[in-house]
Amino acid sequence: MPNIGPLELIVVLVIALIILGPKKLPGLGRSLGTGMREFKESITGSSKDDDKHELNASDDEPDTPEQHDDAISRRRG
Repeated sequence: MPNIGPLELIVVLVIALIILGPKKLPGLGRSLGTGMREFKESITGSSKDDDKHELNASDDEPDTPEQHDDAISRRRG
């Protein structure tokens, strides 16, 4: 199987730029990166959101609906 060198990579990127145009190419790259990240997280079974949720799930959360309503009213001012 032949290796992909820098020249071949440049040719592929130029063709993608011509076909997709300069407006859609950044969005395509972003969505491709997001998809690859989600795939990796599904394979490994961990994600940054899970870690953040575990850190934020402390005693700050209200235990009863009344405490929840009080917390919301304090935030509103």
